[in-house]
Amino acid sequence: MHAPPKRAARRNSRPVRITVIAVGLALTAIPVTAYAGGLSHQAAPTAAVAPKAAAATGLDDPAKKEIAMQLVSSAENSSLNWKSQYKYIEDIDDDRGYTAGIIGFCSGTGDMLDLVELYTERKPDNVLAKYLPALRKVNGTPSHSGLDPNFTKDWAKAASDSAFKKAQDDERDRVYFNPAVKQGKADGIGTLGQFAYYDAIVMHGDGGDSTGFSSIRKRALSKAKPPSQGGNEVTYLNAFLDARVWAMKQEEAHEDTSRVDTAQRVFLKKGNLNLDPPLDWKVYGDSFHIG
Repeated sequence: MHAPPKRAARRNSRPVRITVIAVGLALTAIPVTAYAGGLSHQAAPTAAVAPKAAAATGLDDPAKKEIAMQLVSSAENSSLNWKSQYKYIEDIDDDRGYTAGIIGFCSGTGDMLDLVELYTERKPDNVLAKYLPALRKVNGTPSHSGLDPNFTKDWAKAASDSAFKKAQDDERDRVYFNPAVKQGKADGIGTLGQFAYYDAIVMHGDGGDSTGFSSIRKRALSKAKPPSQGGNEVTYLNAFLDARVWAMKQEEAHEDTSRVDTAQRVFLKKGNLNLDPPLDWKVYGDSFHIG
């Protein structure tokens, strides 16, 4: 893993996700499938694509999901060992407060609050429960008020608890992974395309801004049709990656687009739409391999 400045440059690029978190809170009682189906206003009619989605090989296959986590970790943490990130926490000076855990939950964007609330529902006496009032207060700000000086130590302590790890996994799936895969299947794209969606929503969130996931997808749809609408999958994925690169370049922190150019685009050029290993790619100049 690289030194913190390089790591921070990767993590600080994700826009505030208050909008998507607010939606998640409002839909707590709604099944994940219903939430994911509403990810974008541009989704193809469910009835028309359900047979294809059911038959498709997807990123939600356990082996493919493991690959997805390693690919994201290579960009976020310069390591394929994503499971070592449950305990990760630091303020990377990106105005989002603390960034932590396997997907970069932030104290300033609401998803860390959701996570600790879920953990506390399942295990009321956990070491982080006492920080809930502070997390609610700092939500939407970069403040550490009420969290310092022991929050980071207690986060690391909680990370040794299997219940906390499970809560991180579940929130990752509810807010990011499941919606991305659901939308990918609705669009008729395979495992690589679903991963491209997932990586985009992890970095950009899905708020109403022009660089959020839905806006990236909408930009791609203006250039090419997805398979669910009779389009060519490779053509559509190239359009999506073009739109993703455009979105990344709208922020200074995104000036290095190698997680698309020398990773996802490499797999696409090889025609590896199923994301089958062996996989070789580079991110930020680092080389990675999955055999």
